[in-house]
Amino acid sequence: MADRAETQEAIKVQGEVVRKLKAEKASKDQIDVEVAKLLELKLRLGGDDVKHQFVLKTPKGTRDYNPKQMAIREKVFNTIVSCFKRHGAETIDTPVFELKETLTGKYGEDSKLIYDLKDQGGELLSLRYDLTVPFARFLAMNKISNIKRYHIAKVYRRDNPAMTRGRYREFYQCDFDIAGHYDPMIPDAECLRIVSEILGELDLGDFHIKVNDRRILDGMFAVCGVPDDKFRTICSTVDKLDKMCWEDVKNEMVKEKGLSEEAADMIGQYVSMQGGMDLAVRLLEDPKMSQSKQACAGLSDMKQLFSYLELFQVTDKVVFDLSLARGLDYYTGVIYEAMLGPAGATPPPPPPPQAGAPKAEESLSVGSVAGGGRYDGLVGMFDPKGRAVPCVGVSIGVERIFSILEQKAEAEKVRTTEVQVLVASAQKNLLEERLRLVTELWNAGIKAESMFKKNPKLLSQLQHCEESGIPLVAILGEQELKNGMVKLRTVATREEVRDSCVCVCVCNSLIAIKSRQC
Repeated sequence: MADRAETQEAIKVQGEVVRKLKAEKASKDQIDVEVAKLLELKLRLGGDDVKHQFVLKTPKGTRDYNPKQMAIREKVFNTIVSCFKRHGAETIDTPVFELKETLTGKYGEDSKLIYDLKDQGGELLSLRYDLTVPFARFLAMNKISNIKRYHIAKVYRRDNPAMTRGRYREFYQCDFDIAGHYDPMIPDAECLRIVSEILGELDLGDFHIKVNDRRILDGMFAVCGVPDDKFRTICSTVDKLDKMCWEDVKNEMVKEKGLSEEAADMIGQYVSMQGGMDLAVRLLEDPKMSQSKQACAGLSDMKQLFSYLELFQVTDKVVFDLSLARGLDYYTGVIYEAMLGPAGATPPPPPPPQAGAPKAEESLSVGSVAGGGRYDGLVGMFDPKGRAVPCVGVSIGVERIFSILEQKAEAEKVRTTEVQVLVASAQKNLLEERLRLVTELWNAGIKAESMFKKNPKLLSQLQHCEESGIPLVAILGEQELKNGMVKLRTVATREEVRDSCVCVCVCNSLIAIKSRQC
């Protein structure tokens, strides 16, 4: 009993600690730690005291989505999938976890962000970090040498989440990849065209796509005096230029990674360069860059890429930018990243938070919204005979796109269902007739519903249509039933017609409404 009394007293003290932190508006993480201590104390008591002691929160770096947010997400996914299919892609799926050895060593310094799972059956497993490495494993395992595929699924990263910038630990990726031996730069140009189409259709405002080539980067590092064994780690540092100023990037290269100051300054001169085909031509004539066969091969392909981009009518959106690095180890050639805003623009600061607005929704301060590149050696890593399958692809950063569109839709009314008709009644005791009619509509493939009340008021039914955005209401009344007809009312205009061929009448009315909206 003494132990129980001590525990109860400790619970009382700890409860005061939690209440004080909440009153002082302490950080959420600090409050969660103290709440966890409180729950642990309560668990010691057992019995009824354990009830209602759950911490009602999602795990760090994850979130729930309400119906309005899901409606926005579905619209985005439909736009993206429609574009992928327009370009001839077929879809696949892979497990949410892979053998740990499949993922290890493929992501450079980011490998530390892979989620490892406990051994549950004789295999060491990890949650997938992206969709690209599983795709390469899929190609090697199934001996596929050419495919144009898309894959939309969740991936997991043990990252420090920045949810205000659309950065999570669990999130969706939308990938499009072209695998196979093809003439240089044609598939690469199509991937850039796809990025341009999707961002344009989503109406996110101005955007630009940075392109570079890993061979140009490696050649640049070589002529600037970077030792071979430091190429990848220096590449990872250069990749931070979109988040850090040049001075901070230089300090990391020199002080943390041991690069000479002279080499860092030379890199600084090159990574400040931007342009188009003209820059590729100029660099081919550069005294230093022209000494590197690797860089020259990349620059020649860059010229070819811009010639195809001109035919695809996207050169106004694409910028050759030598600061673009993309830190993943598996890239071998062209790399690209899409950013919101015009080329060279500084992202605007985030707006002040609005009352009641979720923290996850800031403005354009979201970083890149798409990225990808060529990875010709990845499939060969998995193939028992080392057979290479050249690949190029792009991943759309949908979570960041959702953050922007959710904020834009904050003040707008978003339909969360696709119901086309509400079956309503004007008098009492017509439940059976309503259920028969709604069944008839369902059988005809029409999206319909009826309220779950025996005798709902007509005004309540009409208000439900207006609140839910349902365009039509089929009203049953005693007179209509005598005449074997149904009254069909357009909610927006309040126009009414009576007809016995309900399904035909509904379809014609929906077509007329759609025509007026167009």
